[in-house]
Amino acid sequence: MINAQKQIDYWINGAVDDLESAEILIERKRMLHGLFFCHLVIEKILKAHVVKISQEIAPRTHNLIHLLEEVHLELSESEEIFLGILMKYQLQGRYPDYNPIIPDKLIVQNYLKQTENLLQWLKKKL
Repeated sequence: MINAQKQIDYWINGAVDDLESAEILIERKRMLHGLFFCHLVIEKILKAHVVKISQEIAPRTHNLIHLLEEVHLELSESEEIFLGILMKYQLQGRYPDYNPIIPDKLIVQNYLKQTENLLQWLKKKL
């Protein structure tokens, strides 16, 4: 049996740390890497929810839609679309031949804000 609270805390702390990393990277105009970290933020907070519900170690997946389905939380249509957008940027760190289009700075800053808002909402739901 796992210590579920320890696992939940691990994922929450990782999400918070990754948000700070995303902010720094985007501020330094490392947009692709910043968006990669935005994906990690949401992945980790969703994994905290999976652990809370299942009392098991979170699955080794990076698929935000799959994780959302596991936790049975309802997001708005625009939030679900946002998860799909973030999914494009999690690939960049794993596959060197995948080169997504990098949005302009204002859009990336908006994605960062959406990430922060979704993180806060998901933390409150834990």
